[in-house]
Amino acid sequence: MPPDSDNFDPDDNFRAAFSDYADLDEDAALEAVVWQFLLLINPGDEDAAAAQFAEIRDALVADAEPIEAIREAIDWKAGFFVAESDAQGLVEVIDELAARVGVRVEWDIDDEADDPFADADTGALMSQAAVQLRERGYTLWSWETGAEMVAGWIAQRSDDEALPQVAGPLGFHVRAVI
Repeated sequence: MPPDSDNFDPDDNFRAAFSDYADLDEDAALEAVVWQFLLLINPGDEDAAAAQFAEIRDALVADAEPIEAIREAIDWKAGFFVAESDAQGLVEVIDELAARVGVRVEWDIDDEADDPFADADTGALMSQAAVQLRERGYTLWSWETGAEMVAGWIAQRSDDEALPQVAGPLGFHVRAVI
């Protein structure tokens, strides 16, 4: 029997798949997406992802907001969250994260100057790192924090399509740094 075209709603394709009494566990769904996200931002390091996941799970049980729990768990381990004016902190954390994936970023900074970061622009520094990471098969991602902070992580370039699809439902508005 052909579908009833008079009553077809293309936005409602899956209503019949779930009954009104379906037992959907939103906490389990959130944990599944968090786990996939952690695997993406911890390329090849499932142990680190598991440790961060345990920390996030504990924070969520204590009623932390998902973005805050993730940010706290990954900071300086698989991600960064630094003041937009803290060029030195940004360089240090990106160096740390890049080293995890075997990349050494060459910064265009005058190490001989009294304060080599005095005039450094965090956006330009992120672009420098992004170019070098892309050459080695990785992408530097940033997420919109809504504050005067810069934040993000490194993932494999092969995951460029997957990362925004996984990060979006968690509340991260992401873009690849260029």
